[in-house]
Amino acid sequence: MAGLLAVLALAGAGAGADAQAERYAAFVADMESGEVLHARRADALRFPASLTKMMTLYMLFEAEREGRVSLTDEMAVSAEAASRPASRLGLAAGSTIGVEDAIRALIIASANDVAVVVAEHLGGTEAAFAALMTERARGLGLTSTTFRNASGLPDPLQRTTARDMARLAYALQRDFPERYAYFSETRLVWNGRTINSHNTLVAGMPGVDGLKTGYIRASGFNVALTAGRDGRRLVAIIMGGASPAVRDAHARELLEAAFMTLDARDQGRLLASLEAPRLNPIREQQILTAELADMPAQAAQGSAGGAPPVRVTLADADALEAPAQEPQPSLALPRGWSIQVGAYGSEAAARARLESVSALGIGELVADARLAAEPLQRGETRLWRARFAGLDADIARAACARLQARAEPCFTVAPDA
Repeated sequence: MAGLLAVLALAGAGAGADAQAERYAAFVADMESGEVLHARRADALRFPASLTKMMTLYMLFEAEREGRVSLTDEMAVSAEAASRPASRLGLAAGSTIGVEDAIRALIIASANDVAVVVAEHLGGTEAAFAALMTERARGLGLTSTTFRNASGLPDPLQRTTARDMARLAYALQRDFPERYAYFSETRLVWNGRTINSHNTLVAGMPGVDGLKTGYIRASGFNVALTAGRDGRRLVAIIMGGASPAVRDAHARELLEAAFMTLDARDQGRLLASLEAPRLNPIREQQILTAELADMPAQAAQGSAGGAPPVRVTLADADALEAPAQEPQPSLALPRGWSIQVGAYGSEAAARARLESVSALGIGELVADARLAAEPLQRGETRLWRARFAGLDADIARAACARLQARAEPCFTVAPDA
């Protein structure tokens, strides 16, 4: 896990749909190796909304560890705290709330009034506490984050990035493993009222064990997630969803794709270690990139000379404007040769792969090609083949050769194949 912060520290390079795109960002990383699996606008400044409360919780956990508070302490509720708008517990000025109840209220109810209670208890005033939050965040490597309050309520100067929120999620689990179980809780009973968690993926997706959701109009719908399966742990940040349902569907797709890709990579390493006869080019791609095209051997040529590494290319929706639609058959491909650079579980993933491959030194060769995400149904499985179509045979082979030189999976496909 220690490698993640060092890797994360390396920064990567209107209205309606345009406004939504301005809010969108996504980031997925392996919490054990530190490998960045997916990053889209990960370093663009965004409004954290209630993801801010992760930092408030970090400060509270740290204060408890240092003996400045205990879980049984009662914290006073000021008139300022009681005045905060929803989401809130509805605390009355002059009342108190226990530290452990406050922790659960911040995570499950995303209570803005409780965030101010914590801020005033630890920092005297919310503004002073926000300055302490920012200072501590810098020490954790959150170089692009500025906090102006403890709740995430709108402030034009309170900004962060998806990458920084991943750093914070990682730091919470690394530094407070004994407190991390709070993030898996899904219900809070307060004054006879049951409050359900805003983070439905905790109970609704296998392996997800945290972390926090957030929303203000300027941010769209945000979520920070951690998930573990089969000894692997991932952190994922999605910012700028058009609705909770759209955000959660996208987060689910990214996490599933990441786990599947890591599984495929492990299988590929196992295959590469076996002293077995060379697989034919089609079968090699079939195994290492989940390609199920079942093409005749004569239809494709030019596979890489060795078992190519599996490259992580996950689906993302630029603006997250609407839930994924039922895949529709693509138009007939233009005549000529194609090159195929992978097959993926969604059309968005295939198109994202084509865009990224275009920047790998083959841009002038495929400038006139059609970028095609071609659907393929194989039993219960639907895949999308990522192809540059309508090429001359020599150009197709030249493009594949360049990609192979970079250890990128690629094979050429003859007309009508």
